[in-house]
Amino acid sequence: MARVFNFSAGPAALPEEVLKQAADEMLDWHGSGQSVMEMSHRGKEFISIAQAAEADLRELLAIPANYKVLFLQGGASLMFEMIPINLLRGKTSADYVHTGEWAKKAIKAAKTFTNVNVVASAEDKGFTYAPPQSGWKLSQDAAYVHYTANETIGGVEFNWVPETGDVPLVCDMSSNILSRPIDVSKYGLIYAGAQKNIGPAGLTIVIIRDDLVGKAQPTPPAMLDFKTHVDAESMYNTPPTYAIYIAGLVFQLLKRTGGLAAAEQRNIEKANLLYDYLETTDFYRNPVAKSDRSRMNVPFTLKDAALDEEFLKGAKARNMVQLKGHRSVGGMRASIYNAMPIEGVKALVEYMKEFAASKG
Repeated sequence: MARVFNFSAGPAALPEEVLKQAADEMLDWHGSGQSVMEMSHRGKEFISIAQAAEADLRELLAIPANYKVLFLQGGASLMFEMIPINLLRGKTSADYVHTGEWAKKAIKAAKTFTNVNVVASAEDKGFTYAPPQSGWKLSQDAAYVHYTANETIGGVEFNWVPETGDVPLVCDMSSNILSRPIDVSKYGLIYAGAQKNIGPAGLTIVIIRDDLVGKAQPTPPAMLDFKTHVDAESMYNTPPTYAIYIAGLVFQLLKRTGGLAAAEQRNIEKANLLYDYLETTDFYRNPVAKSDRSRMNVPFTLKDAALDEEFLKGAKARNMVQLKGHRSVGGMRASIYNAMPIEGVKALVEYMKEFAASKG
């Protein structure tokens, strides 16, 4: 069967070139006579894989030397709790920006550990925009400021970086990391679940500034302490070895294809193709403010919701899958991460035109 165009929000499509390389190396990685899945995480073969993956990620993101890179487990959901545990550092409050479902989860988790000040919320308009910083009510004594760079469900993306002065800026970049260049030095901590733009589910990337490590009060349990994992170079316990290996292959591919600047241009082209069509028709609607539309996740509704199932069935017949919107918002959602080729977006737009012409 031909490979489909997979518009899943995550776990998401991986680059075909990476999958083919992994298949070629499945039984014998570089003459070792074993699969990466079988390697000891403390053996020299896997250590070399992990070290290369970190070096390539550092190069791609131009990560400064005073930042540590961690390859962890638990997803962004565990980070929702590890961040207040580690970053409060004796303070009693943290600032959060509420832009949708994932920000909501982060806020709920943080409230277990501290007073949460919601400095801005997009709830007044159904989470269809990123609140401009001019309206934020930042605290003077906050331990950190947290925001979600891209809301996977709502399709809202920050196309700017908040200014928080000396207060560490913390960002959930799970669904748009590696889609564009970023200035890591503006952040205290960046975290991202891998299953969008990085690799398979099971791996979480953490990029943390040195001065935020080892300052938790009280000292957390070992597995919840960033210092534990920094000191052990992500090898305190068995890491998600195969996911790190695949992520490393993705990093290598990005380097070979022009880095993040080139990836950003490809993503702009794909997103513009879909949004430009949505602007021409009233059969479909995207609710997000134009300035805050996500390049990664494009939600849209049909004029008549009764046609949703027929739309999805027709898409599947054309080898396009996972277009159903999240249950909390309904409609459709096209996730067009780095690995989605422009041919997939072109095929989707052509189908949308055909469907609208036949049903409109």
